[in-house]
Amino acid sequence: MPTLPMATTPFRHLFPSPHFPSSSLRFPPPCFASSLSGFTSRRLLLFHLGTAIPQSQLLGGKTSKLFRDEGNILESATDGNMAQASTAVSEGNVLNWAKSDKRRLLHVVYRVGDLDKTIKFYTECLGMKLLRRRDIPEERYANAFLGYGLEDSHFVVELTYNYGVDKYDIGTGFGHFGIAVEDVAKTVDLVKAKGGKVTREPGPVKGGKTIIAFVEDPDGYKFELLERGPTPEPLCQVMLRVGDLDRSIKFYEKAFGMELLRKRDNPEYKYTIAMMGYGPEDKSAVLELTYNYGVTEYDKGNGYAQIAIGTDDVYKTAEAIRLCGGKITREPGPLPVINTKITACLDPDGWKSVFVDNVDFLKELE
Repeated sequence: MPTLPMATTPFRHLFPSPHFPSSSLRFPPPCFASSLSGFTSRRLLLFHLGTAIPQSQLLGGKTSKLFRDEGNILESATDGNMAQASTAVSEGNVLNWAKSDKRRLLHVVYRVGDLDKTIKFYTECLGMKLLRRRDIPEERYANAFLGYGLEDSHFVVELTYNYGVDKYDIGTGFGHFGIAVEDVAKTVDLVKAKGGKVTREPGPVKGGKTIIAFVEDPDGYKFELLERGPTPEPLCQVMLRVGDLDRSIKFYEKAFGMELLRKRDNPEYKYTIAMMGYGPEDKSAVLELTYNYGVTEYDKGNGYAQIAIGTDDVYKTAEAIRLCGGKITREPGPLPVINTKITACLDPDGWKSVFVDNVDFLKELE
């Protein structure tokens, strides 16, 4: 694998190298500048949110001194940002605020080995639209945003291609993305006609009546096709595996302000799922958490990166996450140059999320 240049932008600190042991899991049934000084565009910096990753993560080596030093600078710089934070409130008020904050899932970030090939698959087979694309040759990466509607109102995918890296380890923790379609069989036929891989033929979900199928994109990321009527949010799910479902539900409810939409135990197949989100499943994107009986840890690989979530206050968000036992990996505050306020965290299983100020996010799309 070719050596990647060391990343020097603040977003690169959002992706530490995963070190989780592999475990068994429930699979679908068979069937992301050399320096910031060169960047004057606010929009350009947005593309760094979840893009090229450091050598330590891809190659297993030690992170360079430059990377570590920049991390220290960032951490020390954020101390002053906290002085701008919202007035401290009681624990109860912070947790209540998390429920009333204006939040939604913005985009999900992951890495692919051939950007053109993946874009073609998503547009021709899955019906997505290419919303925007950017090449950053000085940083040796490119990314693209695709989805079923504009980013200011829809959940979308952010694909990242790192020059010279054609393969990633998806790991065992990431499950799949969900797409609602009106005719699963028709979509499967299209995927087959385009040379796509179908890993589960259309049919009722185990223990239920919903017609589903599973397909894989060129990098092996799985997509569950769910037969539903017209919906404003076809890109409807991100499934992640967790080691303690009750712990995760409590964390996402209190720290993230999500609602437990439903929970279903499947003892016959030895797994339990919980749907978490900011709105009903048929109208908004949700997080599907899966617990496989007896499995407490997963290998996260280096392909899947994170989910970005909108918030009205990154400072209160970080406070609530800390109170609920979450780990803040990027202190809340504005990013250099563009001043977009963000904070990043890990859930109890190590899954990463980045919260982005709602007003700042819309400015980035201008």
